[in-house]
Amino acid sequence: MPDQEYFTVHHRMTVNVEPLAQGQSLPTYEQFESEIPAPFLVASEFSQLDLLNDSARSELNNSDFKHVIELLDTQNSKLNLLLTFMLSQQDNETYRHQTVSFGASLFRYLTPTPLSVDQIVRAKLFLDHPAAAIYSYGHVVECEAQDEQFLVTIKYDRLRDIDEDLLIKAALYQQQKMLRQRSLNRDK
Repeated sequence: MPDQEYFTVHHRMTVNVEPLAQGQSLPTYEQFESEIPAPFLVASEFSQLDLLNDSARSELNNSDFKHVIELLDTQNSKLNLLLTFMLSQQDNETYRHQTVSFGASLFRYLTPTPLSVDQIVRAKLFLDHPAAAIYSYGHVVECEAQDEQFLVTIKYDRLRDIDEDLLIKAALYQQQKMLRQRSLNRDK
């Protein structure tokens, strides 16, 4: 994965962070890809289907196929419901946290337990929009005390390109949502 920096957006989402034992190294990229649980692979494929669905909707809107659009929306909702259920089975309460911010290069979360800088972690991120989940490895780049908790920053070390794209889309979506809300607040 190239060492690129992407902007981060402040947003809460569920993340599982599993610290690996001291001295344990990152898997090779091939090992990493082979251990990705099937629901995460399916989630990536579903997100690609969402893009096709959006394109089809756009074309159908121009041709006034209202019932076909409703059918596509209904099928998409059913698929997303099934996907959400499958991914919920991958959420481990032991390692569950909420992010403070995230982007395509790193994420931050609060935890009562500090982690060592450079400690390797396995991370699962559960996105709301697009509905997907991301399996990755990263390392701690910062751990600072905040009140009675610690703000931990994780930088990705193993992340598929398709998942990096999903993180970019999710961050842009959240940014757009915040800008829209600010605009509405100004107009009041």
